[in-house]
Amino acid sequence: MTPIHQTQLTSSEISNLWTTYMGDTMSICGIKYFLTHLKDPDIRAVVEYSLELATAHIDQINVMMNVENYPKPMGFTEHDVNLQAPPLFSETLILMYISHMAKFGLASYSMALATSARKDVMEFYSECLKTTTELNNKTMEIGLEKGVYVRSPMIPVPEKISFIHGETLIGSLFGDQRPLFGPEISNIFYNLKRNALGKALIIAFGQVAESDEVQAYFKRGKELSQKQIDIFSRLLLDDDLPAPMLWDAEISDSTIPPFSDKLMMFHISTLIASGIGQYGISQAVSPRKDVAAAYLRLSAELAVYAADGAAIMIKNGWMEAPPQAIDRRKLVKS
Repeated sequence: MTPIHQTQLTSSEISNLWTTYMGDTMSICGIKYFLTHLKDPDIRAVVEYSLELATAHIDQINVMMNVENYPKPMGFTEHDVNLQAPPLFSETLILMYISHMAKFGLASYSMALATSARKDVMEFYSECLKTTTELNNKTMEIGLEKGVYVRSPMIPVPEKISFIHGETLIGSLFGDQRPLFGPEISNIFYNLKRNALGKALIIAFGQVAESDEVQAYFKRGKELSQKQIDIFSRLLLDDDLPAPMLWDAEISDSTIPPFSDKLMMFHISTLIASGIGQYGISQAVSPRKDVAAAYLRLSAELAVYAADGAAIMIKNGWMEAPPQAIDRRKLVKS
């Protein structure tokens, strides 16, 4: 795609492109490491496709930023990955990881498209959505074929339509509750799957992190993930609905780091930000008081954890500054 220079990139457009560049340079490091160990031809094919997409994104963003004379972020390079490190994740976990990241991409690209106005940027994110949808569908298809993709719970078909009366809609913080609505089940189950994958990643990262401070941070994250898994699982089990499986056993015993501490900290911070956003969406469609309160409380805990992670990254010089407004207060002469 050759961009046509029309107007200067807006704050939304350059921020979206910057964020995509950072995420895709990180993904390329991970995908190249996965490919050094993958043997299953079906999983390998979909991982290779994800590498093709991420590389194309970087090439296109480079073109747009060069036209604008906008400095590209450093992102992540070959210095942030060790391709000679032994396998840390099972092939099944890699497939589930690519599936999750495809869903993460769909959410990010749709927001980027919605907040863009320039034609070349809109075309870029429209194409990102199209190809990432294909990636998502492929990973899901392979996961179903191999029996590792877990569907959300089934609910019975009602005999007739019904309406809500009284205060059963919102319930109370304690005591007996109405059964979960379908949207509540869907979001709880999705958040459970996200936390299960996040916990596996953070266990693996803590196993190979070189810094004692980063190891301690990941250990704390493991405990936080398990707490959230327990809360969401209980909400489902109280209605006799199944909870999805965990992926902890899909991690090897390797302690040789395939990634830099900088990359792993950035990855976890990205997942936390995504998680807080997803909790906000989930809370909005969860009228039951105890469910909404759980999302509010867990979001606050994630925000504290994220702030502590940001402090570690800043301390070590790992946090690259995103596009920002001019600090005009510093320009005023005293």
